Amino acid sequence: MAARKRNISLRGLRTFCAAAQQESFREAAEQLFLTSSAVSHQIKHLESELGKKLFTRNSRSLTLTEDGQSLLAELRPALKSLDLIVEQHSAKKTRGGLRISVQPFFANELFVPRLHEFVAEHPDIEISIDTNDESPEKHPSTADISIRIFKSPPTSLACDRLFPLCLVPAGSPEFYDKIRVVGGRISNVHPLIIHESRPNAWRKWERVARLAIPKNVPTVRFDSMTAVVRAAERGMGAALVPLQLSQSWFESGSLVQLFDHKLVTNDAYYLVCRPEDSQNESILSFRNWVLKNFADER
Repeated sequence: MAARKRNISLRGLRTFCAAAQQESFREAAEQLFLTSSAVSHQIKHLESELGKKLFTRNSRSLTLTEDGQSLLAELRPALKSLDLIVEQHSAKKTRGGLRISVQPFFANELFVPRLHEFVAEHPDIEISIDTNDESPEKHPSTADISIRIFKSPPTSLACDRLFPLCLVPAGSPEFYDKIRVVGGRISNVHPLIIHESRPNAWRKWERVARLAIPKNVPTVRFDSMTAVVRAAERGMGAALVPLQLSQSWFESGSLVQLFDHKLVTNDAYYLVCRPEDSQNESILSFRNWVLKNFADER
């Protein structure tokens, strides 16, 4: 009996990888410039051809089945090898593009001001940079390599620790002049500016500093560190800002460190990529440059 000829397209396999990485048909569709229905159709066709269910779907989430996880693990390196073969036989050979994702405040304060050095050293590497994603502990599926905050070294990724996240209280010079400390209690420190991802940071700093902040103090919350720093600069209140990333603000005088006490968090900045990408020539060049410039930054 003749074996059945399977009609599995390379496009379908790439679509599966995108959906698996994004954990969303909609986001995979945006990445691939397709409609969500087209992605869903390709996944259903792939599942039909393989005779296996690759995803568990419900109204709010999309997760890989055990068969889906197994397929993804074997498919990723195969597609990488295929891309390399195509690159090696292309008429115009370059070292390839490098997709970099950096959290916005790190990008603005440390990364972008020095990026021209990397470009000058490696003019053959075409780079694209995404600085829109604030989320920590996540390596975006659309990036080859990224700089992110993690609470501990991510075991599923190749990673290099750069430096710990250290927060210090800061405000405008005018705000600083209003602060008074009486009997270990701070007055006129309000409102407190809070980053949504660290709602308890001020209370942790309070314990480290052994200085009391008035209870029920008014607060203003922002979802980005850039907004937090800008609000402090404008005299809106006191903010906890990353010491290593805020040096230019302190040096210019637009921000003043309100107290010497630091909150050294358990989090740190890491340079991360997928393990199968770690020996890519462009990624290795970028990794060496980042470690040289940013590791253990003080």
